[in-house]
Amino acid sequence: MKYLSFLAFVSVISFSSVAQSREYKSVLNAVETLRAAMISGDRSALEHIASDSLSYGHSGGNVQNKAEFVEGIASGKSDFVTIDLSEQTVSVMKNIAVVRHVLTAATNDGGKPGNVKIKVLLVWTKQNGVWKMLARQAVKLP
Repeated sequence: MKYLSFLAFVSVISFSSVAQSREYKSVLNAVETLRAAMISGDRSALEHIASDSLSYGHSGGNVQNKAEFVEGIASGKSDFVTIDLSEQTVSVMKNIAVVRHVLTAATNDGGKPGNVKIKVLLVWTKQNGVWKMLARQAVKLP
């Protein structure tokens, strides 16, 4: 009887680990979709990845809603040429995910080349089976 209880416990833990791993990978895919959309400026992709309740904070203190975030990138006002992510961590708790990373980018805002290196916190929520960016806050690196 103890053996069967142990097997049931191991099965539950294994299933939970597989589900967690699957969610972890789907969050990583959402982050990659966001990264690619920010480089391409694809309005539809940006609208799809962002929650309608998005709060998008910049390292300079500016905070945008979904429409402002999408317009800023899709219009080219904020133009990412490259984006590299490093030191990334992901935590998934049911339908919420928290992602932290260092974002290093080459930009071309208003035709002016530049470079950015910031720390970013992303909060994702799973809505109708799809991970959506709910909040983002960036801070300048010292």
